[in-house]
Amino acid sequence: MESSNDTTSGFYIVGFSHVPGWEGLFSFSLSLIYLSAIFSNLFILSMIFDDPRLHTPMYFFLGNLSFLDVGFISTTVPKVLLSMLTNKYISFPGCLVQLFFYVLLEGTEAFLLSAMAYDRYVAICSPLHYNIIMNAKACTILAIFSWIFGCVNSTIHTALTFSLPFCNSHLVDHFFCDIPPLLQLSCTDTHINKMVLFTVGGVWVGISPLLFILVSYSYILATIIKIHSIQGRRKAFSTCSSHIMVVALFFGASLFNYIQPSSSYSLEKKKVVSALYSILPPVFNPFIYSLRNDSVKGAILRVRAELSSYRTWR
Repeated sequence: MESSNDTTSGFYIVGFSHVPGWEGLFSFSLSLIYLSAIFSNLFILSMIFDDPRLHTPMYFFLGNLSFLDVGFISTTVPKVLLSMLTNKYISFPGCLVQLFFYVLLEGTEAFLLSAMAYDRYVAICSPLHYNIIMNAKACTILAIFSWIFGCVNSTIHTALTFSLPFCNSHLVDHFFCDIPPLLQLSCTDTHINKMVLFTVGGVWVGISPLLFILVSYSYILATIIKIHSIQGRRKAFSTCSSHIMVVALFFGASLFNYIQPSSSYSLEKKKVVSALYSILPPVFNPFIYSLRNDSVKGAILRVRAELSSYRTWR
């Protein structure tokens, strides 16, 4: 086998080729899922943009989340479909760009979810000061810092990964350019990369936002318990339920995806988990917020009424 670093010419994505004969059905199903995620998130974005009643901090962050989800699923799924139907090849720059944006959007979403938890904390624990604390400037700063932290995280991992010499194989045993399968292609020691992946990717981007969210909700829960009326408790909790479900969906798969003992590590297992992690949150997040949030449901009903009246007028 050639020992020089010649993978600058590109890589070949293995994907799910170990299940032959199912490519057509799988690609058709994946296409429907992808289109559903794109249209539902864009619909949420358009509602928030068009309806002045949704121009609040919570929906500002929800709009950012929908935008992230569109990019997150678009980073991987179109290339997966292309590799199944035509060509499994991805160029070296293409692999670098895919990895950078995947890690960027993943990290940004983790920090954005913590910003949304802070928004819920202020809304429930300090309702009289909510409009003062969560003003437009504060929301913008929180969103910008989420993107900055995500960009720093992605730059670190991308730079470390693509500074390695790749000489063992051109085959990426995954369905997209992710860090662990790329590390397996290197013919040098990757101990530092794995430590950075665990500390920066796992602890700073994974565990730290999650701990912040858990602390925020511990204060929120303590405040809700102090509310005397059952209706008041139910109303306070309903404003958080959608966010809690999104957090559980995102961080549950994320932590299992990256933080697991090396003795139990399996690329086949990781491919399945990564597929669920890359696809499920963008698909389900819009439906979670649509079905669990009265304001979003109200906006949807208003859009339907407007469309109905427009058809009647025509």
